[in-house]
Formats: sequence, C-alpha cells, structure tokens
Amino acid sequence: MRDTHFDYIIVGAGTAGALLANRLSADASKRVLLIEAGRKDDYHWIHIPVGYLYCIGNPRTDWLYQTEPDVGLNGRSLRYPRGKTLGGCSSINGMIYMRGQARDYDRWAQLVGDTRWNWEQSLPYFMLHEDHYKGATALHGARGTVPALMQSDGSLYRQLLCHHRAGGEWRVEKQRLRWDVLDAFAQAAVQAGIPATDDFNRGNNEGVGYFEVNQKTGWRWNTAKAFLRPTCYARPNFELWTSAQVAKLLLEPNTGRDAPLRCTGVQVWNGHGMVEATAHREVILSAGSIGSPQILELSGLGQAKRLNHLGIQVRQDLPGVGENLQDHLQIRAVFKVQNTTTLNVQANSLWGKAKIGLEYALKRSGPMSMAPSQLGAFTRSDPTQPHPNLEYHVQPLSLDAFGQPLHTFNAMTASVCNLNPTSRGSVHIQSPDFEKAPAIAPNYLSTDQDRRIAADSLRTTRHIMAQPALQKFQPEEFRPGTQYQTDAELARLAGDIATTIFHPVGSTKMGCFDGPLGDPMAVVNARLQVRGVSGLRVVDAGVMPLITSGNTNSPVLMIAEKAAEWIFEDEQARMKGKS
Repeated sequence: MRDTHFDYIIVGAGTAGALLANRLSADASKRVLLIEAGRKDDYHWIHIPVGYLYCIGNPRTDWLYQTEPDVGLNGRSLRYPRGKTLGGCSSINGMIYMRGQARDYDRWAQLVGDTRWNWEQSLPYFMLHEDHYKGATALHGARGTVPALMQSDGSLYRQLLCHHRAGGEWRVEKQRLRWDVLDAFAQAAVQAGIPATDDFNRGNNEGVGYFEVNQKTGWRWNTAKAFLRPTCYARPNFELWTSAQVAKLLLEPNTGRDAPLRCTGVQVWNGHGMVEATAHREVILSAGSIGSPQILELSGLGQAKRLNHLGIQVRQDLPGVGENLQDHLQIRAVFKVQNTTTLNVQANSLWGKAKIGLEYALKRSGPMSMAPSQLGAFTRSDPTQPHPNLEYHVQPLSLDAFGQPLHTFNAMTASVCNLNPTSRGSVHIQSPDFEKAPAIAPNYLSTDQDRRIAADSLRTTRHIMAQPALQKFQPEEFRPGTQYQTDAELARLAGDIATTIFHPVGSTKMGCFDGPLGDPMAVVNARLQVRGVSGLRVVDAGVMPLITSGNTNSPVLMIAEKAAEWIFEDEQARMKGKS
C-alpha cells in the first residue's frame, strides 16, 4: 500500500467488482485499485460445488449477517449469507445461471426513463461476457465469438476489449448429474400444465428443466477466476487489496458544479491502521445490497434524521439509501418418497460418502458437483397471473433447516418463491462503527398480495406432486403437512418455514432525479451515478429498482458490464472537453 493514488477505486471484489476491475484496467493508462474486505479465494471448499455447505456460515467466506426478527416470519430471524472473499457471492452461491424475464428490464427502462435498460439493449451485455457450453447463438455468447459483437458499433471501449481478447469469461455449463425423482418431478410439472424447456434465459423463463450452472468441468466458476486471474494480476496498472475494509468515503465540496460534493477516495482499515486511497476519476461501490448502503451512511450520505441520531455529519440527504430492500423468500415443502434413493440415504453411510467422493475425484460429477438446486420450474401461482410469478428449486434431499443434517429417510424438497414480491424492507447502520453489522429488516410477507401468493404457491406444489408421473414414488407430504389448507393457515405456515434464497436487491435503487418520472427515493441515476456526489457510482444488485424474476447473480454482471462502458465513455468525453 505504498502508492495510494489511483484513477479508479472499486470497493468490493465480488460479482460486479471483479468484472469492473477487468474492464477498467484494460486501459493501461489508468491505475485501478480493487479493495476486498475478505481474503483471497484460496479456500478449497469455494471451488468444489457442494462446498457452499461449508462456506455459508463460515467466517472465512461469509459476513455472517442475521436479519432482524421479522413479523412476517412470526418473529423469526434468518441467517443472511453474503460472500466475504474474492468473488463475493459468486464464491458461495448456488451457481445458477439465470437472467430473469424480459419484462423485468423493460420495466426498469420505464421506471428510470432510459431505454438502454430494456431487454433488447441489455441482452448484448449478458452475451458479451458469456461462454455458453452450446456455443454462440442469437441469445448466447461464447468464448472467441464475442469480440465481433463488441466491435459492432465501433465504440472505442469495445475495440479496447477486443484488443485484449476480452469477452466470454463467464462459463455456463450443463449440470453433471441427474436424479430419478427430479426427472419425475419435471414430467409431473408438464402434466400439471408447465411446458418443458431447455433454456430459461430466452426472456420468458416459463417452463421446467434442469438449471444451467456457472461451473467449468465440475468446478465452481466464480468471478475471481473469470475476470481477475490471470488477466488483472498480470497488469502493472492493477492493484488488489484483500483483508481491507472500507470505513468511509472521502468527500470534498464541489463548488460551482452540478453536484455539491465530490468523492475523492476512501478510508480503509487494513487490519493495522487506517489508510487513505485517492481516486482521481471515480470511486465505484460494488459492496452489494448490504455493504454499499452501509458505506454510504457511514460517509454521511443517507437519511438526514437517521444520520443525525447516530451523530454522523450529514453530507447529503439521500432518503432512499438503505430503503426498497427486496428479496426472494422460498417456502420449502418436503415429501417423503419410496422406491428410489435420494441423497438423504446415499450420504448417510460411510460407504455412500466414499462412493460420492470417488465419483467426484474420478469424473468431477455426482453429488459433489451439485448446485444447491438442480431442477427448476417457472409458472403462475394462479391462471390470472399475466406472467410466471413463481420459481421452483427442486432437490433430491431434505433437512429441517439449512446447515442442519440431512433427514435419514428418502425425501425430496420442492422450494418455491414469489418472483415479484411487493413487500419492501430496509438495511441501515446501527452505529458509526464500520465494523458493526447493519440492521437488515427484509419485512417479508408484509402485504396481502405476498401472503396470498405464498398460500397459492403451496397449493401449486401439491398439485404438481399429485400428478401421475410421481405416483410410483408414493410422495407423502412431510412438511408442511396436509392439515394446513386455508389461506390463513398456509400464509402463517409460510412465515414459520420460509427462508431467504439469498437475493437481496434494491437498497440503492436507480431512478430519475427530476422531471415527470422524478423519484425522491432514487439513490443513483440511470448511469448509476450517486445523487449529489460526482465521482461516485454504485454498481451492484442494490441499484435494481425491482428484483429480477429469477436468480440475481448474472443480472449483476450485466449491470457491471454496462457501467464499465459508461465509465469509459465519460472519461473519453472528459478528455475531449480538455482538448
């Protein structure tokens, strides 16, 4: 940490931060610093797909957050995993490659008043870094074919990336296992009216099929592998600080400019003392939906009344910081099954565990290559829904709660979540101490609509399980239990058994600052620049105004891909203005 002057400082080496570091450091004339509070991703369980079991709840790789007791969950508090290592959540998540639905992005474009966020204009930014195992198509990118796309509009940014042979870093593969009960569930879903699909990423993900995953030959493929190693490490203009936590942003008056403040750098705790790093161009917060609002508030950017109460000097009153928190809450229904073997029994003996380990060692397949969920389905909670509003994650296993031992009997789990919750929560600091975890209050099931969909989703699960294709396994509802039938019973039950699916978004949402679409709660504009502060952007899941209709990791990469190009464009415009 001898030279602490940089052009760009990126806070958080997770999903967005790793891609941004790769793209911005491609310009050899700019010095880029990437700061990560966690350690390097050299823990072996990060890379073995089933190792998420040993990474979540482990201080080596997880921030160990807990939610506040939640009324919608009947007073329960949930474990709230967030990655604390290189790769961030991409190092501990479920590895599912999922874009969401076209309508998600079209709605974003309407809300922020910028057509560049619609599906048509977002799709190329998914494809730009994608390396799909089937090769390049009209909807998917692949290594070695993306540079042509990058050159399509002649932009200097894309030419720069083409020069570095960038693109196609994000590997997407077919899962390396199958299970009889999952095949039967897929058949039952079709019998229940859900079409079969071999691709959830066309823009309408309705259907049932096996998820595609971010793996490479049976290993987890995180963003540190994809975008940092070896590319960034080999660049003399790139620097990485690990085990370094940002305590606050450095802000100065910006007299005579549109924004009253300018962000000039960050204050960082390196484990021994505070260090200040200066950014001549921009600071980019990519600390996630929990970390980014925490850093903003610690820096005096947030709700004035809240900050005053904590004794923090208010630098800019931004009422939306930490608000609009959204998440997918999954309801886990467990069914005992007969006439087959599930992971419960397979992994409950030394011989079974030995076979599992041997298969992975020899073939990189089998249960150790498993994502947490293998089979997926998207459907409607009732026929009046205009779009698929439920997502299923189906597993050939069961347990009482995440982190608990597998049941000793054969069973399967059908977890279902409401894709478009109307409940809104918050995340806010509790003190000026940067090391103290913020208060996370998701406020689950706080609307009548969310409670009704929760009840309907359990009924949909029962309808699928009752189809002929599953009857050879004699499914018996173990949890929640058939004694619960009414809307009120099922909604309360959802509060008892539901858990987060680890998709927090929206806590620094983007929107219009002025005009007919002006949103006083918007924290960043359509180009992800923070209201009232020049030289500062937020680029992570927090900027989503609405949660995507699916898993959130890959949408964050798309957001980062757009942001990198805009940062480059702004720098080019600045240089032109000086000439």
